[in-house]
Amino acid sequence: MLVLPGPGTGGATAEALSVCQGRPTKTVSFATGELRLYRTRHYVCAVTVAKRPGTRRPMSVSLQPRGGRPAVRAGRFDRQAGPVTVHALNRCVRASGWVAGRGVNTGWTLC
Repeated sequence: MLVLPGPGTGGATAEALSVCQGRPTKTVSFATGELRLYRTRHYVCAVTVAKRPGTRRPMSVSLQPRGGRPAVRAGRFDRQAGPVTVHALNRCVRASGWVAGRGVNTGWTLC
């Protein structure tokens, strides 16, 4: 039998419920949400999380390794966009996250 935490579970945080593997590396806040980056030895993962989850709105997350193609997840979501993961061993990445028309670009980071 598999038991999953449901709504109202005490002590569960958004950080603990992340779907990205690796350690939290960088969090960039903006007016309507946060862009969270996670890193393992070989991969970088990104998620955009809305500050006020609940209503479906346009959201996106993009992650691009230097010299590679971007991985993008966009659509209408109620809580988060993503995750997106790219192979980034010894490479910088560029990330962006948007919620309801407002967002952030990191520029080249995690070099």
